[in-house]
Amino acid sequence: MNNIPNRKAICDVLLDAAEQDNDIVVLCSDSRGSASLAPFAEKYPEQFVEMGIAEQDLVSVSAGLAHCGKKPFAASPASFLSTRSYEQCKVDVAYSDTNVKLIGISGGISYGALGMSHHSAQDIAALSAIPNMRVYLPSDRFQTACLVRALLKDDKPAYIRVGRNAVEDIYSEEDCPFEMDKATVIGEGNDALIVACGEMTYPAAEAVRLLEKDGIHATVLDMYCVKPLDKETLLKYAAESKVIVTAEEHAPFGGLGSMVSQAVAAECPRRVINIALPDAPVISGTSKEVFDYYGMNAEGIARTVKNALA
Repeated sequence: MNNIPNRKAICDVLLDAAEQDNDIVVLCSDSRGSASLAPFAEKYPEQFVEMGIAEQDLVSVSAGLAHCGKKPFAASPASFLSTRSYEQCKVDVAYSDTNVKLIGISGGISYGALGMSHHSAQDIAALSAIPNMRVYLPSDRFQTACLVRALLKDDKPAYIRVGRNAVEDIYSEEDCPFEMDKATVIGEGNDALIVACGEMTYPAAEAVRLLEKDGIHATVLDMYCVKPLDKETLLKYAAESKVIVTAEEHAPFGGLGSMVSQAVAAECPRRVINIALPDAPVISGTSKEVFDYYGMNAEGIARTVKNALA
C-alpha cells in the first residue's frame, strides 16, 4: 500500500529541479506543512516565500515574481485558493498569461469532518471557466511527478489539484505512460467507457476488474488533463462504447462530467452518467467513508455501469 501523497511528489520534483534552477520559487499561505513543502523551505530558504494566511496576496505576489522572470509555484488549500483568490487567479495570472503554477492541496473532500467550508467541490468548474487557465488532477504520485516536470518546461498558467492523503498507485516509476494534455488509457473494452480524474481514477480502474467478472468489458480514461480536455481520445473511445460513466470528486455541475457530456453530445451522442458529489453539503467522514457512502468507490462505479447497460 502506498503511503506517499501526491503533494510530496510535487515537493520531490521541485527539490530536484531547484538544484539546477534558482528561478524556481515556492510560495505558501501558512501551509508548508500540509503541502509537504517544508523540505523545500529548509533546503532553499532564499527560494521560498511564506505569505501567511493571505491567499489573495499569495497569488498576486506569485504573478509579480513571474513577471520578474521567476518560476513560482503557489501552494494553498484548494478550498481557499480557488475561492478567496479567484479574482487574482483570473486577472493577475490568467488574463496576463503569467507563468504561475497554482497548487491546490487537500482538494475535494480531503479535509473530511471540517465540512463544506474546507471542501473544494467547485474548483474544477471555477478554474476551468477562466481563459488561459489549465486544470490538472493527477491520479497518483508517479503521474503527479511527470506532470510537474512537464509544467516546469513551459511558461503558462496552470492549476494543479491534489488530495491530502496518499492514494493507491496506478502506475510505477518505471512505467508511467504520460503525455502532456493527453488522457491515459487504462484497459480497453467496448461495453462502457469510464472517464475519471484525480482520486477517482483508481476506483475506476478497480471497477473495470469487477466488471470483467460479469463479462462486461470497459475502458478507463485517466483524464488528468481536465482543461484542456483531450477530446480526441475521448471521442475515439466514446464512439466505440455503449455507455459513458464519468467519475469525479466534485460537484455535479461544471466539472468533468459536464465537459464530457458537452463534447460527446456535439460529436457522437451517447448516454453519459455522472458520478460526483451531491449538490449538498456532504456527510462528515474520511475520504473513504464519504466515497463509500455516495457510491464513489469501485463497487459503486461498477454498479452504475451495470445498471446503465441493463
